[in-house]
Amino acid sequence: MKITTCAVALFVLVVIPVRVHAEGTLAAARELYASAAYDDALEMLNGLMPAAKAPDERQSIDLYRTLCLVALGRNSDADRAIEAMIMRDPLYRASIDDLSPRLRAAFGDVRKRLLPAIIQKQYADSKAAFETKDFELAAAGFEGVLKGIADPDISALANVPPLSDLRTLAMGFKDLSAKSILPPAPPPAPLAPVRAPLKAMYSADDAGVVGPVAIQQKVPRYPAAVMKQTSGMVELVIDEAGAVQSEMMRIPINPAFDQQVLAAASKWRYQPATMNGVPVKFLKRLSITVSPTLP
Repeated sequence: MKITTCAVALFVLVVIPVRVHAEGTLAAARELYASAAYDDALEMLNGLMPAAKAPDERQSIDLYRTLCLVALGRNSDADRAIEAMIMRDPLYRASIDDLSPRLRAAFGDVRKRLLPAIIQKQYADSKAAFETKDFELAAAGFEGVLKGIADPDISALANVPPLSDLRTLAMGFKDLSAKSILPPAPPPAPLAPVRAPLKAMYSADDAGVVGPVAIQQKVPRYPAAVMKQTSGMVELVIDEAGAVQSEMMRIPINPAFDQQVLAAASKWRYQPATMNGVPVKFLKRLSITVSPTLP
């Protein structure tokens, strides 16, 4: 009996843990912080800061940097991050509810240390704006001074000089600035449409003119039998009131009939021609055709 020995090679798959970093976003950094990956979260947050433009975004990044730094025991670095947030917004308060008592105290300590100097500088800047008559900027600045002095973390300092004196001065200058702000200028009156000057007289050759509309324009009957069709033209000057100012046969038909047409035309009435809604004098040409009389 032939025995075949099968050598079975065993391949051992060795899995080497590979740390995959999430995409660099503030949300991803929060997830890393929540999973206690403080070093990774801090590295990601440090990379996000240079591209952050909005003040609120920078505050959020620095807040989570502070949380990571405290978790890593880097308290001095955490205090510097808090200082950056207070310098950026002196009245900033962290919005997350689970801030530790140690961090709340740290924010309060930094605010007590920095706010008095920030308030004094803001007052000086606001006073300079007031003196240059930039009253809107001054009013907003003095309002900021008063809000800073009212911060509960410096309540003990707010009731003694120099902050107590600045509060009195800021209130007075804020009221003066508000009263000195000029009301906004009224919008400019709309410009009247530019219209071309009116001519002495218009005709159908002029663009934009609306011709006269006949109210009474009865052509007399031809007084005799007509053997062949004949055409003529009467030319009228119609004034701004719609009356016929002058009339003439530009192309005559028959002397007797022409006189009848002119006599009738002198009494014709029209709605006057207009240019841009203004009545104007108008030269009107009216063709008249005399057709053969039916037997």
